[in-house]
Amino acid sequence: MPKRILQGTVTSTANANTVTVSVERRYKHPLLHKTVRSSKKYRAHDEAGGINVGDTVRIRECAPKSKTKRWEVMTPEMIEVDRQEREARAIEEQKLDAQRHDEKEAAAHS
Repeated sequence: MPKRILQGTVTSTANANTVTVSVERRYKHPLLHKTVRSSKKYRAHDEAGGINVGDTVRIRECAPKSKTKRWEVMTPEMIEVDRQEREARAIEEQKLDAQRHDEKEAAAHS
């Protein structure tokens, strides 16, 4: 199962190797049909420690690092690797879709 990746704003860097990231999500209320904003705070592991309050960062799920930390801040290298993996998966999906389409056409003409 792929690890979830979230994007949010750093709200606290008070603890060593830990940042608090506020992630906002927007959704349409099922009954009122109004866009609702809700936010949640995540504690993330920051090994490098070069992050300041107000920075926008990406965090991803990881094995538990402490009682409250289940996320880690993604470095630029991690982001690039994730982007390459997503592109590779997209190319594979396109190939599979083309194969399925060709098989359907061949079956229809038979």
